[in-house]
Amino acid sequence: MPELEKPETAPQEHETRVLDPRSLRGLAHPLRMQLLRSLRHQGPATASQLAERLGESSGATSYHLRQLAAHGFVTDDPSLGKGRERWWKAAQQGIRWDASLHESTDPEVRGAADLLLHEVASNHTQELSTWIATRHDWPAWSGASDMSDFTLRLPPAAARELGARLHALIDEYRNSPEAQAPDAARLRLHLHAFPQREN
Repeated sequence: MPELEKPETAPQEHETRVLDPRSLRGLAHPLRMQLLRSLRHQGPATASQLAERLGESSGATSYHLRQLAAHGFVTDDPSLGKGRERWWKAAQQGIRWDASLHESTDPEVRGAADLLLHEVASNHTQELSTWIATRHDWPAWSGASDMSDFTLRLPPAAARELGARLHALIDEYRNSPEAQAPDAARLRLHLHAFPQREN
């Protein structure tokens, strides 16, 4: 599944969290996903800063940050705290699925998976719409962005192989020297692959 990225200021290890049924249920909440995405994209913040950024109450952000911490998605950043001020940071830069989640018959796990996937898809749609609306502000990127789709005929095993090869290629670029170029910008890639009926 697509990953949520943290800001890259220097080459870093890209740590991912494997979702199991328990951690999936801990993450599958719209506000928790927004909080985690914000910490990964904009870096450490307090509950009050996140509340202002997301248009929520600081009580709600504090509660959901504690829930994310209980499941290991966020952690304190003591290097930034002053006095009673509590700063939070993302514990990992991405998530991926444990294979058992695809086969679960537990209605609670399936419901959490559905919610999470719909939130990810909604976020991808929002990011793409924002790019289309602001693309004229990025003249140097004319022709460098991509919005393509492809239709292939593959069995599941070949589709898994294709996904693994695409992910490996993306990882080659993750910490490339070009990341430090003066004209480098955070580049979001959305990869969706799914079967479709032919009629």
